[in-house]
Amino acid sequence: MSDENTLSIQALARQNVRELTPYQSARRLGGNGDVWLNANEYAIAPQFELTAQTFNRYPECQPALVINRYAAYAGVDPEQVLVSRGADEGIELLIRAFCEPGKDAILYCPPTYGMYSVSAETIGVEGRTVAAKADWSLDLPAIEAALDGVKLVYVCSPNNPTGNLIDPAELRAVLEMTRGRAIVAIDEAYIEFCPQATVTGWLQEYPHLAVLRTLSKAFALAGLRCGFTIANGELIALLMKVIAPYPLSTPVADIAAQALSPEGLAIMRQRVVEVSENRAWLMAELEKCDCVEQVFQSETNYVLARFTASSAVFKNLWDQGIILRDQNKQPGLSGCLRITIGTRQELQRVIDALQPLPGTNAPFNEQNSPRKEHM
Repeated sequence: MSDENTLSIQALARQNVRELTPYQSARRLGGNGDVWLNANEYAIAPQFELTAQTFNRYPECQPALVINRYAAYAGVDPEQVLVSRGADEGIELLIRAFCEPGKDAILYCPPTYGMYSVSAETIGVEGRTVAAKADWSLDLPAIEAALDGVKLVYVCSPNNPTGNLIDPAELRAVLEMTRGRAIVAIDEAYIEFCPQATVTGWLQEYPHLAVLRTLSKAFALAGLRCGFTIANGELIALLMKVIAPYPLSTPVADIAAQALSPEGLAIMRQRVVEVSENRAWLMAELEKCDCVEQVFQSETNYVLARFTASSAVFKNLWDQGIILRDQNKQPGLSGCLRITIGTRQELQRVIDALQPLPGTNAPFNEQNSPRKEHM
C-alpha cells in the first residue's frame, strides 16, 4: 500500500480514534512466561462438553436458560438481567445508551479499571476523573462537584487493581447525589470473592443503578467472554435497543448455562475457597520479603503490593517466566505490582523469585543478591 493511501485512511478515521491508546490487556502486553499472573484469570481450565448442536441457526439474542439461571443466582428477576460479550460490552452499552458523543461525560475514580476511559474515548464521550483518596475511598464532595454534564458514573467494587471494597455508605451517597441526573454502574466483576457486599438488593430503591458482572473470574471462564448487566427493567430495555442482535454464540450460551447450574455454582464456590486460602498464604509470604514495602488488603483473586525498585523486580520475574501486572502508571500506585492468585505451586515460584531480592537499603542489580535475614 502506498504512503498516499495510508495517509488517506488515517485522515478518514475519527480524530479521537487516531489518537486513542487502546486498552493494554494482558494478552496485548505479551511475554513468554510459564507462570501467568497478570490477568486475574483462574489458573486451571474447567472442563465442559458442548450439548448444543444447532450451529446452522442464529442463537437467541438473550438465551432464556442463561438469563433465568443467572437471575436465580443473583436473586433478581429475569427481566432485570442482560447477558453480553463480557462485562466489557456492558460498560460500552451503557455509554452508547445514555451518553451523547461530544456533549455528555462519564465519571470514574482512578486508580481503577481502564476500560471505562477507553470505551468513552472510543465513542467520543468525555471521561472525567475524580481521583480516589489516599486510602482509596471515594472523594464524595469532589464527585458531587464534578457531576455537571455527567450521565454515567462507574464505581468498581471490589476495585481493580487495588482489591478493596468501596464502603456501602459511599456507594449510597453516590446513588443519592445522582438521582435524576446520571446512571451509576457498580462493577462487581470480583463480587464472588465477597458476595455479602453486592448491591443487587438495592435495585428497587435506586432505579438508576446498574450492576456489572462476569463469568471471567470466579467462574474461571475468561475465554468464554460472557458478562451480565443487572438493572431495573426500564434500563435493561434501553440496553436491548443498542446491543448486537446475536451477542452470545451458541457454544458460549451452552457453557454459560452449564456453569450456572447447581453443580456449576457449587464448583465455583469451592474455587473461591481455594483462591481465598492461596491469597492469604501469598500475602503472609510477601510480608517476609525484603523487596516488598507494603501488601494491600484484598477481597479479590489478586493482591496488590508495593515493591522496592518495582520495575527491576517486574523485569527480574519476567526474565524467569513469571508474568505480573505493572501498575506504576496508575495514579497513586507508584512502585505497585499486581499478582493474580494462581496455584500454590505458581505462587511458590513467585516467592522463591522474590526472596533473594534486596530491600530499601540495599542496591538492586539484575543478578539475584543474597537476601538479608530479618533482625
